[in-house]
Amino acid sequence: MSVSSTQHLSEQEIIRREKLQELQNLGIDPYPAPEYPVNATAIQIKQRYSEETKSEFENVCIAGRVMSVNDMGKANFAKIQDHTGVIQAYIRRDDICPGDDKTMFNTVWKKLVDNGDIVGIKGYAFTTKTGEISVHAREFTLLSKALRPLPTVKEKDGEVFDAVTDPEFKYRQRYADLIINPQVKDTFIKRTKIMQTIREFYNNLGYLEVETPILQPIPGGATARPFITHHNTLDMPLYLRIANELYLKRLIVGGFEGVFEFAKDFRNEGMDRTHNPEFTVMEMYAAYKDYEWMMKTTETLLEKIALALHGTTEVPVGEKMINFKAPFARVTMFDAIKEHTGFDISNMNEDEIRGVCKELGLHPEASWGKGKLIDEIFGEKCEFNYVQPTFITDYPVEMSPLTKKHRNKPGLVERFELMVNGKEIANAYSELNDPIDQRERFEEQVKLMERGDDEAMYIDYDFLRALEYGMPPTSGIGIGIDRLTMMMTNQPSIQDVLFFPQMRPEKTESTEEQA
Repeated sequence: MSVSSTQHLSEQEIIRREKLQELQNLGIDPYPAPEYPVNATAIQIKQRYSEETKSEFENVCIAGRVMSVNDMGKANFAKIQDHTGVIQAYIRRDDICPGDDKTMFNTVWKKLVDNGDIVGIKGYAFTTKTGEISVHAREFTLLSKALRPLPTVKEKDGEVFDAVTDPEFKYRQRYADLIINPQVKDTFIKRTKIMQTIREFYNNLGYLEVETPILQPIPGGATARPFITHHNTLDMPLYLRIANELYLKRLIVGGFEGVFEFAKDFRNEGMDRTHNPEFTVMEMYAAYKDYEWMMKTTETLLEKIALALHGTTEVPVGEKMINFKAPFARVTMFDAIKEHTGFDISNMNEDEIRGVCKELGLHPEASWGKGKLIDEIFGEKCEFNYVQPTFITDYPVEMSPLTKKHRNKPGLVERFELMVNGKEIANAYSELNDPIDQRERFEEQVKLMERGDDEAMYIDYDFLRALEYGMPPTSGIGIGIDRLTMMMTNQPSIQDVLFFPQMRPEKTESTEEQA
């Protein structure tokens, strides 16, 4: 290796590259062809092996990562980790090198194989004198040489200590985090189970899972700042979607009874413990339903998810116990603000509400309209009080440009947000299907944009055209999958439920690595 190729490497990384060369000099391919005849996993062997079943395990073939080696001279015990867990392998010199040539044990296994290397082992299962189910190796194969050492994690009597918990490492190098902290996988397995439960729930209702565009000519369906890109062939700007709502409602216009989508949405906004610029939302729309039906359906769904993951409706979230047993509490938006601030803003105009904001110590921007001011009051002074699942209902019309006006309460709309542990995890409406009213709502959003509100909605003329063909009475909902997963798996940060959360650029001394 040249000086230029090694100057940014650690001593351990240089040593591993030297071992790589030694393996190649011995005629051993450190990265052989991918197929390897695995026929057993760590968990299968440990759960099913016994004296009565030992005949089933006389010829097992496992593959995994070497996590540790206990060198006892002519025999070693090694911990091998596959995707299901860790199992012990017994490697004895005369078993894997039955002839005079002991190179595979003395040189390859003992000197050139490191922790982190991936190996294949063929042999048979047995129980050691200490009672540990293990694999007695007859043959081993190096399947992948690791050139970078893993951080050291110690374990004794099944208890892990010195675990790597640095968020910078965990989130940036999730691949290494999953290796050395295998319990992290459980969060992501549960995330998948949440999505499977939702999918099964809506499938059973007869609703269709669909896909809608991620690149959109109009960033519609929500009030948020979009990411902008450019399509060279069409010579036009496009936006990464901030929501899939308007496309799903087009499908309701087209005649589908119910549609849903697990959507990757993108919002060019801040990042914190509950926000990532790329996030997952499940949106569902059902014809001939309203927000009352949607509340009942949603609390049933959340109860099912809790039971599927935990076997109970009670879920620990930090030091709290959240009970997802239906039915959930219901509180109107104005009642919530009155209860937690002492102000009844139900009949106030924009200037009066701006004054309330200032009395509450908030700092409203001049560009904010009535809806944004009310949203700020609720978000800063009320939201955190709702720990147990609670539907906040009947929002002011100014806060909800896509929502049907309330059938009994002038100035309000039929909308709810589901609050759990002080955070919104779902937003739902009786959908606005009056094209004239919808056009007027869009035009009000344009006025807010002209005042400087960069999160106001654009007018989507094609969506208006779709509504003019007639959309049946419809209810829709969006559920934040990331936040729901945080709560259902007791994780404190959205980064803990995303395999690869957005990170700031990595600081490194190596211009080669930056490239």
